[in-house]
Order: sequence, then structure tokens, then C-alpha cells
Amino acid sequence: MEEVRGTWGSKVKFILAAAGSAIGLGNVWRFPTYTGLHGGAVFVLLYILAVCIVGIPLLIAELTIGRHTQKNPVGAFKKIFPKSGWVVVGFLGIITGVFILSYYSVIAGWVIGYVFVTASGSFKGGDEEVITKIFQDVTSNSFIPILLLFVVIAITTYIISRGVQKGIEGWTKVLMPMLFLLLIGLAIRSLTLPGASEGIHFYLAPDFSKINSMVILGAIGQALFSLSLGMGTMLTYGSYLSKKENLFSSAIWVAFADTGVAFTAGLVIFPALFTIPGLSPAEGPSLIFKVFPVIFSKISGGLIFGTAFFILLTIAAITSTISLLEVPTAYFVDEKNWKRWKAALLLGSISFLLGIPSALSMGGVKFLSSLPLLRIDFLSLMDIIWGNLSLIVGSLLIAIFVGWKWGVKNAIYEIESSGERFALKNLWEILIKFITPLAIIIILLNTIYNYFVK
Repeated sequence: MEEVRGTWGSKVKFILAAAGSAIGLGNVWRFPTYTGLHGGAVFVLLYILAVCIVGIPLLIAELTIGRHTQKNPVGAFKKIFPKSGWVVVGFLGIITGVFILSYYSVIAGWVIGYVFVTASGSFKGGDEEVITKIFQDVTSNSFIPILLLFVVIAITTYIISRGVQKGIEGWTKVLMPMLFLLLIGLAIRSLTLPGASEGIHFYLAPDFSKINSMVILGAIGQALFSLSLGMGTMLTYGSYLSKKENLFSSAIWVAFADTGVAFTAGLVIFPALFTIPGLSPAEGPSLIFKVFPVIFSKISGGLIFGTAFFILLTIAAITSTISLLEVPTAYFVDEKNWKRWKAALLLGSISFLLGIPSALSMGGVKFLSSLPLLRIDFLSLMDIIWGNLSLIVGSLLIAIFVGWKWGVKNAIYEIESSGERFALKNLWEILIKFITPLAIIIILLNTIYNYFVK
């Protein structure tokens, strides 16, 4: 029997699921990290601008291809232009999803581990040496990271095997409201901490003298990363949309939810960060795992605050791993007529095996360390290849496909097939044909320079 293809139960449920895909560690971990490194409020402004001129146009493009074809990334390009090379873009998205899931789940596993570590009171006293050792124990142990990786993959595989409505939709409609409520509660607690005003000023009062090329490029790159663009996730989610739904408003709501969560995460992190003398907002990637435990150990109610924070991160991470596994699963269901549970189990198992080197990388596993580029841990290498280069290339090809190959007129016809006029279609045409591809090309060249030339 042919596997029945899923659909979203309603527009609201689609928005929750798509927002759940976009909302992940990129919002609650990567966005505050980049904000801290790039001058605070001025980065926030540029990020919001990048979402509007790069992120949303590309999001609309992916959703449009998906709904028009009702297919996975490979099937979508094959349906629009059979026997053409554009199907490679679809395969790139599927492969990217599997590889990102493999190492992203490692970081998600660390987060789960930190829920229990924080709740146990291990950070009490705020001794930085103890906190650093705990981070090393969680990430460098030869067993714990693999166990936590397995837990994340197992949860994700189970949810995906349940299907669109019973699995993805059923869980995200529970997890997303929990995430929103936790985030708002944590933001209120952070804003009321003694000495929080300095952090609020850093986060909300822009210093335009800090604008430079790196800040601008960082904002555009974060917009692409945060919205899960370039690997067919939104294309796949769009394929489950009814023809009656307004694609433009759906895209706006998803982008608004994603950006809103990132912004609120900053309201949690920076006011709290500035309450502890000597801590810098430019701590980088260690901000969450090494700096925040210090904060939790020294503020009133820190045990509850810290535990809730890592529960929040866990929810954000799982809603993203769901979408990462859904993309390749949809391919096997659509193109190979596999049972969903079979595809999910196989791909989950592959992702787990691929994730083991990343899980062990903090313990010293290197990859071809004789090459200058690769004198880094395996997890970081995977992020460079799949979380940066592959997403950027995928985003560029999708923008070119919609803007120049398939054509803006065909895309607009699909967008307006719901019966509602696309009022900003002329602006969208300019963005998707010229501005968005140009911005992505600049990001691509900058990434290549930083990792291969510099």
C-alpha cells in the first residue's frame, strides 16, 4: 500500500511547526553569541534588516516551491523541470539535513546533560574551574556524549515516524507554547535582576560606530542559519500546506516567531550577563555552557532559573532536529514509497553513526590534521562544511532557481492561487532576483576566504 502523504491540520499548526523548525539553538545560543561578538544592539538592528531583505524572500521561495509541487526537495525540482540538473539542489538539501542532524544532535545532547547537571546543583558556588571541568566531563567523556546523542536521535526518530499530524504537528503544538512561556518567564526574571540595566543598554541602545563589514556579514549569515534556509526544510514543510493558505502571511508569521524568539533570548541573556562583574558579552560559543553556569550560581533563584533555561534550550533543539530528519524522510516516502517508520529508523540510525565522531571530537578526535583548514575538531569541521558552506550554496541556488529558472511569474501565480493578492510581489521580485542572491554570494565569498584563504 502507498504511504499516505501528510498535511497540516491548520495554518496555525503549520506556523508552529515551521517556527519550531527555524527556532533552535541558532536562536537561543548562536544569536546571542553573535550579538555579543558584534557590538550588541547594532547587530540586532542589522539582523532584523537581513531577515527582511534576505531571509523572508528566500523563505517565501522555498514555501512556494513546496506547495506548488507537494513534494520533497528532490521530487520538487524533478516535477518542475524533469531530467534537469536542478535535481542536484534537492539531493544537496537531503544530504545536508542528515549531516547537520548528526552533529547538531551532539550539541543538543550536551544541552540535555546540562539540564540534569544544573538541577543537581553542581554549579553551586560559581567556581570557574569546577564549571570548566563539568563542561569537559559532559563533552569529552568517551561514553556520555554518545549516550546523549542516542537519546536525541531516538526522540527525533520516534516523532518523525508518527507522521505529519500525529508526530511533527502533535509534538510542536505542545513544545512551542512551552518554549514561548518559558522564554517569557526567563526574560522577566532576567530583566528584574539587580544591575540588569547595563545589559539592557548594551542590547537595545545601538552604537552605530561599531558597524563594519564583519557585523553586516554576520547578520546576513545568521538570518539564513536561523530560518533553516538552503536545505529544503521549509520547502518540505511547504509541501504539506493546503492551496487555500496564504503563503505570504504564513512566511511572515514564521519569520516573526523566529526573530521574536531570538530577540527575547537576548533579553534573557544580556541583562543576566551584566549582573556579574568581569564577564564579557563577547565570550563567544562558550557563553552558554561555561559563562551561564557562573551566572546561575550567583543570582537569586539560580538553580530554578538555570534548569528552566536548559529545558528551554532542549525544547528549541528538539523542534529543529525534527525538521532535519523530516527532509530526508520525506524523500524516501515520496520517491521510494517507503513506510515512514522505516525511513525514519534508517535515517535516524545513519545520523547516529555519523554523529559519533562529532560526539568524540571534544576529546581530541581530529580529521586529516596535516591540512591547515582541518586542524580542528571533527564537529567544527562538520559545521563549516554543512552548517555554513552547504546552506549558503543551497540558499543561493534556490534563489536563482525561483528568480531566473522557474521564474517569478510562475511563483507569484502559485502564491496567489489561494485567491488572495500578493501585494508586495514587485518588491519580492526585485529581492529574490537581485538583492538576495547578491547578499548570499557575498556571504559565500567571505566564508571561502575565512576558511580556505585567510
